[in-house]
Amino acid sequence: MLITNQFWKDNITESRDFTLGKMKKLLIGLILLIGATAQAQTDERKPQGVSSSEVYRNNPDLKLYFYYPDSKIDTANYPALMLFFGGGWRTGAPKAFEHHADYFKKRGLVVILADYRTSSVFGTPPEEAVKDAKSAMRYIRVNAKRLHINSDMIAAGGGSAGGHLAAACATIDEYNNSSDDTTISANPNALILFNPVINNGPDNYGFERVGAYYLKFSPYYNLRKGVPPTVIMQGTSDNLIPVKTIELYKQKMDSLGIRCDLHFYEGQKHGFFNISNKEYYDKTMQVVDDFLVSLNYIKK
Repeated sequence: MLITNQFWKDNITESRDFTLGKMKKLLIGLILLIGATAQAQTDERKPQGVSSSEVYRNNPDLKLYFYYPDSKIDTANYPALMLFFGGGWRTGAPKAFEHHADYFKKRGLVVILADYRTSSVFGTPPEEAVKDAKSAMRYIRVNAKRLHINSDMIAAGGGSAGGHLAAACATIDEYNNSSDDTTISANPNALILFNPVINNGPDNYGFERVGAYYLKFSPYYNLRKGVPPTVIMQGTSDNLIPVKTIELYKQKMDSLGIRCDLHFYEGQKHGFFNISNKEYYDKTMQVVDDFLVSLNYIKK
């Protein structure tokens, strides 16, 4: 009987050890899978051809992706262009503007593609995206010298909701991350807006998500002196951004004495400026190029 009891004890111990070992292996496998999935998501969001990247905000870590001119001189300070991707504050990734970045780094700019919180990845509402955009602008200003950037020549731009974020940096005082030093300006020195969301009021894009605070959230309702010179590119057949909304924005800019170059593209829909529509990608890039030449950011 003693031998039988010992036999069962040994078998129970072996069975328990086997189960624990199996569970440990499963747990390690699950951790590795989660890590691989997170890395895959990061890689999917990362643009190509990046010179370097830096985390501008922690918890969660959010990155800026830098494109420097190939003939970069370490003693020089370059004009810069920060671009925010679109996607309705829900989706999107910095790689959306990688072709624009590659073009303008060749024209002598430091181009920065900014990541920010979206609802699909971080479960956050639109105002958190505005906070991140402003944090990104402040990070560039604080670190301009180290990054070889001229702090008086930092343009910002973006498409759709990304255009909203760029314009919000110049117009909206609300919505700042608690870690930000708000004495540092988040206002860009120029704005480049591709079919931007600039009015979130009734009958305009985003009202169903920000209706309760659209007056504080919309660049249109917060325009004031000090907003930088702006260029806007808009398709006349845009199903999300009404032509009238863009026209009213320009009228208000004009009334404030602020430069606002407005270019309409007949029959073009939302997102018409992307590389997939090469003809209008080229046309809008020429407009942006001319705009930056006029501001002495780049040479003709």
